[in-house]
Amino acid sequence: MNLTVRTIVRSAALAGCVSALTITAACGSSNHRAASSHPATTTAKAASFGWFRPNPYAYLPKVPRFRVVSTTVRNWHPLPTAQMSGLFGVPGGKDISPELSWSGFPAKTKSFVVSMYDPEAPTGSGFWHWVVSDIPATTTSLPENAGALGSKVLPAGAFQLGGDAGMHRYVGAAPPVGSGIHDYYITVTALDIPKSGLDSTASGAFLGFNIAGHTIARATLICPTALN
Repeated sequence: MNLTVRTIVRSAALAGCVSALTITAACGSSNHRAASSHPATTTAKAASFGWFRPNPYAYLPKVPRFRVVSTTVRNWHPLPTAQMSGLFGVPGGKDISPELSWSGFPAKTKSFVVSMYDPEAPTGSGFWHWVVSDIPATTTSLPENAGALGSKVLPAGAFQLGGDAGMHRYVGAAPPVGSGIHDYYITVTALDIPKSGLDSTASGAFLGFNIAGHTIARATLICPTALN
């Protein structure tokens, strides 16, 4: 492994973003002499995959991972146009929340929180696009557009927070043109409590603060997206 790749591995490991094995496989090992192992290309590739961008969950206590999949979005692929925000002027954006299904969470899970967060939003504190709290442990999926305003398909007891847009619904991605890649973290958080103890007036950050000590596992899809 060349010096540049070693530096990437070390930096990424410190950030808690990605394993050395993943980086080595993607960037090329010391026995791989293709163009992707060239230092400049390697650095560009690492940046494009988000290895130099902040992982907001790297700063929280480590918890086990479980699996979340989607028929709407793909991990490490840009959000489709329908999941972008027409409300914020993105051409073709429909503000439709993705379908999500999850499995492999701890047996002692008593509820879930589903969210979408952009740590690179130009606010100084990121941007909460969607937060659903108090999802019962018996629920293991949400259909597409479950985040609609006044949604009728959320499970009983679950509710949507206002998010940073102040709307109790899914608000799609709207990265400012020219601001580079934004990593949209679509996350399912497993909790050891059945209710968060908050209501729909809470902010995403305040909910996160209140559930931090009750988080027992987490599953995340990351969708790096840009508007050029």
